[in-house]
Amino acid sequence: MSNRLPLIGVLAAIILFLVWSSIFVVNERQQAIVLRFGEIVDVKTDPGIYFKAPFSMFEADNVQVIEDRVMRLDLDDIRVQVSGGKFYDVDAFIAYRINDARKFRSTVSGSVELAEQRLRTRFDAALRRVYGVRGFESALSEERTAMMREVRDQLQPDATSLGLEIQDVRIRRTDLTQEVSQQTFDRMKAERLAEAERLRARGREAAQRIRARADREVVEIVAEAQKESEILRGEGEAQRSAVFADAFNRDPEFFDFYRSMSAYGTALNADGTTMVLSPESEFFRYFRNPDANKATPAPAAGAAAPAASN
Repeated sequence: MSNRLPLIGVLAAIILFLVWSSIFVVNERQQAIVLRFGEIVDVKTDPGIYFKAPFSMFEADNVQVIEDRVMRLDLDDIRVQVSGGKFYDVDAFIAYRINDARKFRSTVSGSVELAEQRLRTRFDAALRRVYGVRGFESALSEERTAMMREVRDQLQPDATSLGLEIQDVRIRRTDLTQEVSQQTFDRMKAERLAEAERLRARGREAAQRIRARADREVVEIVAEAQKESEILRGEGEAQRSAVFADAFNRDPEFFDFYRSMSAYGTALNADGTTMVLSPESEFFRYFRNPDANKATPAPAAGAAAPAASN
């Protein structure tokens, strides 16, 4: 019995090795290609435990595991030329997955790196074609979505030949190159300066019109005010003359007395004035005779005195 134990152990080890080499596991993010003597015999896309022929070292059955998830390929700082002849820097990426494992294996030997190298070249060419028939503004407008869809449609046949499916194409950035940025900045600056000068010219023109209109209105208002003032002054003078005439006609003696008193106030108002007059002068008749109002009317206010000295 003891002589059989080593043999049993060897047989158990061989069985375990055969079982281990016959089982492979596929998770939810993978798919497996089963190769027999280099030929594809099966493709496992569902997750689970599967069996194959053992002795993979003798090319009996080999399993190549490839991705079964959406992958991303970025293309950065691609210089493209638009329809206007200028160049712009573009960043974009594509989302893809392996949908035909057999074709993927036969065209690129199941290598993601090799597939992305080919896809990158085609992606670059598709971007250049799409931008080449449009202007820079298209990538910044609603046409951006159509551009991404057009790139995807151009890329899909080449991707299908590699066993790939393009899920989406996105343009992340479209920027001016350094040379074009400076040129654009200079042009925009010149345009803004010209626009500012036009606005200033319009402002000066409007200010001149407003100032001229205001000056004309001032002249018209002053002229109208002077006209009205002259009319009012004339009416006032007429009313004054009428009042004086009416007062004189009502009581000529009192009016003569009032005018004499006004003349006294005017003649004797200044300080330091010396007047040499005869007491019998007609100018002082109201000082010596209460009935002087019956005499000859006094001279008007401001009439010259017979003799005066300072």
